[in-house]
Amino acid sequence: MMLYNVAQLLKDPIGSTRSYKVEETFASAEGFADNVHGFLRLMRTHQGLLATAELEVKVTLDCGRCLSTFPLLLTLGIEEEFFPLVDVNTGHQLPIPSGAEGTRIGPDHVLDFTDVLRQCVITQVPMKPLCHTDCSGLCQQCGANLNQRDCQCGRANLDPRWKALADLLQQRQSK
Repeated sequence: MMLYNVAQLLKDPIGSTRSYKVEETFASAEGFADNVHGFLRLMRTHQGLLATAELEVKVTLDCGRCLSTFPLLLTLGIEEEFFPLVDVNTGHQLPIPSGAEGTRIGPDHVLDFTDVLRQCVITQVPMKPLCHTDCSGLCQQCGANLNQRDCQCGRANLDPRWKALADLLQQRQSK
């Protein structure tokens, strides 16, 4: 979890900053990332906090063709505004600023950056991830991973109407 106590920063004048080195490892139950490394900077604004982060995120994905798992390294630049629910000095509930789109800081004054990171990772992961661009996938007959070995199933069950085309393809590959 990427939790930061920002009570003191919310008391500081506008323009005050805090910088954090991020090195997080997530459990497999959280599922959206393995490791996160980089820097997070929080700056006090007139309504809350502005978070800017430069992060490298390692995720483990399943290939959309061969179903093998592979690591993917993402480089993320994140900028998100956070607004407090409660005034840190008085304890009174604060209204949501008009036209403000951002994340809320809870009454305990702890900024949770985990969900923002999760959303950014989800938007950056390809819809159909591939272990490599020329992944051959699985055999439709026996399910063998064609990246690891050739399969004889497809050749044995070739429709005779396609034999001439298959012979041309084989001649081209042997050249």
